[in-house]
Amino acid sequence: MQEIDAPKDRDSFEDELGAAMKRAGEEFPVAGRPLVDGGVARGRRRTVLRRSAAVTGSVAALAVIGLGGSLLTGGSGASQDGGKGATGAQSTSNAGKLKETPAELAPEQQVFRTLAALLPEGHVSEQPGTGGQEGPRPPAASVVYDDGHGKAAVSVALSRQNPDEEVNENDSPCPDKNVTAFEACSATMLKDGSHLVLFKGWEYPDRREETRWWYADLLTPEGYRISVSEWNAPAEKGAPVSRSVPPLSLDRMKALVRAEEWRPIAASLPEPDRPAPEQPAPQGMSGEVILDKLTGQLPGRLTVKASGKQETEYAYVVVDDGRGKSFVQINVQPDMSGVAGDLVGSDAEVLADGTRVTTRQGPGEKGGAGVTMRQVDTLRPDGFRVVISAFNAANQNEAATRENPALTLAELKKIATSKVWRS
Repeated sequence: MQEIDAPKDRDSFEDELGAAMKRAGEEFPVAGRPLVDGGVARGRRRTVLRRSAAVTGSVAALAVIGLGGSLLTGGSGASQDGGKGATGAQSTSNAGKLKETPAELAPEQQVFRTLAALLPEGHVSEQPGTGGQEGPRPPAASVVYDDGHGKAAVSVALSRQNPDEEVNENDSPCPDKNVTAFEACSATMLKDGSHLVLFKGWEYPDRREETRWWYADLLTPEGYRISVSEWNAPAEKGAPVSRSVPPLSLDRMKALVRAEEWRPIAASLPEPDRPAPEQPAPQGMSGEVILDKLTGQLPGRLTVKASGKQETEYAYVVVDDGRGKSFVQINVQPDMSGVAGDLVGSDAEVLADGTRVTTRQGPGEKGGAGVTMRQVDTLRPDGFRVVISAFNAANQNEAATRENPALTLAELKKIATSKVWRS
């Protein structure tokens, strides 16, 4: 079991996981912008990223279905024993009817009715503006729920993954707290072989609005994925906060995703096609090697306080020179020749060996208060790319901890253009 608790002033990993999850995305936050560019350019996903993105695809559908009508729920809360509630304004209870008729309804209607029945007592109505998406999508429902303490958006989506893919502790892990910010997160293997993630964070990484985003994601051994999200506002974005926290505790969210009522709906979904054999992808440098090469080139005045890496192409360190912590990240991409024109601008410096170097400095990418960034982007003639960035904060999502990043542009350039990356 992985359990992480971060200070409450940390920003959510949602501009990454949130936007990521919402737009079915990209990857995973730790990659940083350059690595995302690389992934798009090469069109590949490694196994670890593919498994992380499975939650993205599932949760991305959470707010896409809007069903008409308004109803009162009278559930005892999400539980393995089921809930009690109503499926229409004219009803007072539908606990029995849910067992008799769901197979006669479209999957998204089944999801809507089941969600309404499993929610604690309160008022449920359609969430405005949830339609408009085209193409196949997992059955999902997005509603506005009011338990008398303020309206809240609650969404659920169901999907299936290939049952041949073993469920394990690497499915949808919690993010690295040194790279992404959140309030609390746990990733747990349950006794029945399911993998459960419970997450508390914020919709906006810079906390410009106090919209909280909590979710529960369950992946069962049969390949059923049930994902539930909730916010402390009537909509995930663009609506004023209506309560201090979302309505359901993480214990209730856990019970909700584990409710047996979801299983028949998930089982009725088409089983995914067996994936075609993956084509060999260009071999990227391992994160461990990148981290070793990076730390070996840091100026002697810096002390490494923390570090981390991805499977390939990315690593980071948190360093301190006595004047405050500074976050430094690096991406090493083996072949970016196909998109070179998009990556290095016309103002690039061209070195004697043909390497093109672009330097940038300005506000940090994630919007933390007072955060500034220095970055050096290098592209060698054969498409080999190294991008290194330094921030004046211990985390790109947090407020500044020092006046300037711990490394100068000249020092970053020296590291990025070093011959060690090709050795």
